[in-house]
Amino acid sequence: MSILVDENTRLLVQGITGREGSFHAGRCREYGTNLVAGVTPGRGGVMFEDSVPVFNTVAQAVAETGANASLIFVPPPFAADAIVESVDAGVSVIACITEGIPVLDSVKVVRYIRDKAVTLVGPNCPGIISPGARCKMGIMPGDIHLPGSVGVVSRSGTLTYEAVGQLTGLGIGQSTCVGIGGDPVNGTSFVDIFQRFQDDPDTDAVVMIGEIGGTREQEAAEFIKGHFTKPVVALIVGQSAPAGKRMGHAGAIITGSSARAEEKAKALAAAGVGIIPAPGEIGKTTQEMIGADSG
Repeated sequence: MSILVDENTRLLVQGITGREGSFHAGRCREYGTNLVAGVTPGRGGVMFEDSVPVFNTVAQAVAETGANASLIFVPPPFAADAIVESVDAGVSVIACITEGIPVLDSVKVVRYIRDKAVTLVGPNCPGIISPGARCKMGIMPGDIHLPGSVGVVSRSGTLTYEAVGQLTGLGIGQSTCVGIGGDPVNGTSFVDIFQRFQDDPDTDAVVMIGEIGGTREQEAAEFIKGHFTKPVVALIVGQSAPAGKRMGHAGAIITGSSARAEEKAKALAAAGVGIIPAPGEIGKTTQEMIGADSG
């Protein structure tokens, strides 16, 4: 009932001894995630919460604990190196929470991992959670999630939580929720996640949340039209955003007609996606979609 992370995930946290890293590492562990290691250069040998070893390098952590996933809370100037360090150590799934990474650094990282067997979610993202597997690899509130068969993929962390809250309130459980991040350059696209949801037998439908800026939603529409067989509903936010002004995320800026919310919604509707009219109607629209599909 999941993609990317499950009960076999062995998580390490880079930056585990910092304020944000330690707080969220603890919450991931409380949720049920198998937290096996932390990494902070110079702090190797200490223990996190009395039982999780901290290492100086990711390579050491992987060699001694078998960690296969990394959650990154490293300051922006060093975050790109932290990602590369995990990639070089053989970690297969990485979620980088860090906001404010220079775009050129992200470009170099994405180019570096292009031909490698790794999935990078983010940067500037809330992470990944699979409720059925009790595996949380991110900063989302775990208690709002309910195991089920609806996948969620979003560029917005806050709207991911809003979507999940509405779904759970209606008794609609989630298979996996992925926040791909709002930066102009990131490691994982809508298309990447839709491909995984297509291949996941336990995901029956998908809620997608997009926003202004770029053409990722149009790329998703093309994939959905030609390759995705499950029902999808989508919310595109930023309908009243003025051209040239960044709205929240670094990547949420209208730079041409294709970056506008209405163009994205039009492309998705043409691909057969149900358009959610407003943020407050995510749950209701999903419920109607599921009911219509089962009928």
